[in-house]
Parts: sequence; structure tokens; C-alpha cells
Amino acid sequence: MAAPVGGQIFSEILPYLEVNKEILEEEEEEIINQIQVPDVMGKTLEEAKQMLKENNLEMYLENEEVDMETTYVKNQIPSSGITVNEQSKVIVEY
Repeated sequence: MAAPVGGQIFSEILPYLEVNKEILEEEEEEIINQIQVPDVMGKTLEEAKQMLKENNLEMYLENEEVDMETTYVKNQIPSSGITVNEQSKVIVEY
């Protein structure tokens, strides 16, 4: 019952406050995309980093003082196939 009244009020107030409808629509487009985590198990850390980067994800290592080209991924969190927000970190264990 309040929705039609609220809509009427906002349609009158927002132009007064100089809130542009296009700005509101742009903000809606900034919603974070959801991405499925790729399977990086068995890949080198360098390959895993590249795969995650291509999917707009970040790789997290507890110790970055490791040879990225000869060390292999033994576990990943979250697991492959899980849906996460874009730019999320994937914990890689080696």
C-alpha cells in the first residue's frame, strides 16, 4: 500500500535534489559480477595466477617466497566451480 505513495514521493523529490535517473541506472550497472572459480589444482603457481587473473580473481599465497614456475598447486579455497564475486581472492596451497 505504501509503494505507490513512496514512488510518487520519490518521483517528485529526486528531481528537486538533482538526482539524475541516468546516474541511478549507472550505479545499478556497477553490481559486482559473479564468477565460477576455475580448477587450478595441479597447475604451477604461475599458471594458476594467470588463470585466476583471466577470470578477474586474485591469487592469495601465505608465503610468496616460492618458485612460481616449479611449484604446483595442491589445494585451492574455494574449490573449482564455486561461484564468487569478481575480484575475490582464491587461497592457493602448495
